[in-house]
Amino acid sequence: MNYFMTIAQIAVAASVAFVWIFRIHNVIKEFNQFGLNDVTRSFVGFAKTVLATLLIAGIWYPSLILVSAILMGLFMVGAQYFHFKADNPFKQRLPSLILLLLCAYIAVSTANLI
Repeated sequence: MNYFMTIAQIAVAASVAFVWIFRIHNVIKEFNQFGLNDVTRSFVGFAKTVLATLLIAGIWYPSLILVSAILMGLFMVGAQYFHFKADNPFKQRLPSLILLLLCAYIAVSTANLI
């Protein structure tokens, strides 16, 4: 496994954990802005936390990486959609765009190793 992919996995997982643990007030504000309910927010938070954990576990168990990266990337596509729909400025779209690109890199790199 190459080191940049491991760093990307850690970066995605740490970013998700940071946002959903320490910046939850921003998440609540954004989900309200997007018109999404608390159940949806809780599901997304749970799923992203599980996927972040699997990306970290994938450092030792590579079979976990591909599906986790693809699913996390799909959540980032969803984030892009809702930021676009809410007409948020690029500054607010950038974090999920970077994470989307990192997830795509992880998935492609993992698929090439298989």
